[in-house]
Amino acid sequence: MRLSLPFGLASQDMAIDLGTVNTLVFVAGRGIVLNEPSVVAIETRDGIPKVLAVGADAKLMMGKTPEHVETIRPLRDGVIADIDVAEQMIKHFITKVHGGPGKFQRRPKMVICVPAGSTQVERRAIRQAAMNAGASQVLLIEESLAAAIGAGLPITAPTGFMVVDIGGGTTEVAVLSLGGLAYSNSVRVGGDKLDEAIASHIRRKHNLMIGEATAERIKHEIGMACRPAEGEDRELRVRGRDLVDGIPKELSIGQAEVADAMADLVAQIVEVVMKTLEQIAPELAADIVEQGIVMTGGGALLQRIDDVLSRATGLPVIVAEAPLMCVALGAGRALEEPGFSGVLSAN
Repeated sequence: MRLSLPFGLASQDMAIDLGTVNTLVFVAGRGIVLNEPSVVAIETRDGIPKVLAVGADAKLMMGKTPEHVETIRPLRDGVIADIDVAEQMIKHFITKVHGGPGKFQRRPKMVICVPAGSTQVERRAIRQAAMNAGASQVLLIEESLAAAIGAGLPITAPTGFMVVDIGGGTTEVAVLSLGGLAYSNSVRVGGDKLDEAIASHIRRKHNLMIGEATAERIKHEIGMACRPAEGEDRELRVRGRDLVDGIPKELSIGQAEVADAMADLVAQIVEVVMKTLEQIAPELAADIVEQGIVMTGGGALLQRIDDVLSRATGLPVIVAEAPLMCVALGAGRALEEPGFSGVLSAN
């Protein structure tokens, strides 16, 4: 539970987990106050673009818009792909959090999460979008650090911890000790690529075209990181457009088939974890044997991904409580608690 600040002292400072799939906003003193899809619907009339909807409302329009309306996801692989649309999205979420543009008297300080592998150009784009959206100051925190703090790990202790954060656009693997990154690695594989792999497999094998939302639903409902045991293969009815005759069609997809579709990508996630373990110092490796691996991010909810990782590494693997919110919660703690100020960067 979080205590409200005294009347008149309510903070407007915020931490934002600007994710490829979802954006979460943490406001100091209030906790996470917004969790919406990172989607913007743009309407263009007479050559003039206008924001039609943002977040959950825009996501409902995906794949169903008329010619003059386009749904855009301004982030790809964890970084900004369309800075103007990202700016509009951040502005909308700030306004929504504060109840309207006239509800706050000063520009808030913002802490924004970035992938460890993001370039200086990508970081500047994120900072510029946030400043243009109304921030007075923008500080960055690497996602893996934020995830570890949000998962409750004592990252300032002289002990090594490994965090595997599987987001929508990237998988971040980090070894943390003494409040910093001892080693980090990443691969641009996440929930989006898993959805694409499912849709591509169904298109190739069944000549059925499905949309992003349907692929995501398949992953959530029956997706597994490995094939199910014999006799435990669940099925799901899915609908799409038949590529042969062009008419709508429905068919059943099984868990084993979905696991096969995602197998190469799951193997890439395992590979980046193994490479990280090979590179770290022996004392850190000894700590990880004792502490295990902590998984965060939406990808940690993929059925049996922890089992697959545990079998490959021989280490215990724990899925954090509320893995989807770990990054936002960790960034929020870094914003609120002076003891974590060292993990924030102005560059």
